[in-house]
Amino acid sequence: MKTFIANFKKYRFLLEELTKKDVKLKYRSSVLGFVWTLLEPLLTMIVLTIVFGTIMNNKTPHFSVYILTGRLLYSFFSGGTKLALKSIRRNAGMIRKVYVPKYMYPLAATMSSFITFLLSLVVLVAVAAVQGLRPTVYLLGVFPPLLTLFVMVAAIGFLLATLDVFFRDLEYLWNVATMLIMYMSAIFYQPERLLDSPYGFLIRFNPLYAVIANFRNAVFGRPPELFYTLYPVAVSLVILVAGLAFFYKKQDRFVLYI
Repeated sequence: MKTFIANFKKYRFLLEELTKKDVKLKYRSSVLGFVWTLLEPLLTMIVLTIVFGTIMNNKTPHFSVYILTGRLLYSFFSGGTKLALKSIRRNAGMIRKVYVPKYMYPLAATMSSFITFLLSLVVLVAVAAVQGLRPTVYLLGVFPPLLTLFVMVAAIGFLLATLDVFFRDLEYLWNVATMLIMYMSAIFYQPERLLDSPYGFLIRFNPLYAVIANFRNAVFGRPPELFYTLYPVAVSLVILVAGLAFFYKKQDRFVLYI
């Protein structure tokens, strides 16, 4: 552990540079640049509100905020894991030329996505204010779900980045998987009835849904639910240990396949 910490401190500056590079590359060919980080979730929220709110006559209070909370957290999960998945192969040239702790690449991908996600929360604050949703003391409860989600994305990122080196079709399979996860995360529908159905376990035991549910509780002034607090933490830590172990076991063979 001491060796790991010393090694991390030694290459910490590189992690910062890799993170900055990923953030810059995200907007390099975009005309709107950073503005798109704010505009994309706002436009998506408007479309989903019209479809699932107005057309389908959903009377949920502050439905736009409900959609936006789910959409923003899911976007970080989806975008962060996809960026981490490609992080090793995308940095193949650097890996072949110089020694860098290879875990820096998926970690930097996760961090850059997290920074973008945090900036996009400005939209949530603005929409909540416009709709008259007042903050309460429970708003402090947003921090545990955000930290849990970061660990979850990083953990899955290590696992996916390793597998992607040896199995190139994983990128396409993960696109399908994230779409399925989106529908099981109650982003644009109320899950109460579904939770009591025979397939309710698909939502209840989806760790991403648990994170989103507690984040929504904090935003809407409700206390956190214990199960939705502890369950995703436990799942994320298990995946993190497994992902890091798998990553370290295979990392010496990366150069033979990238």
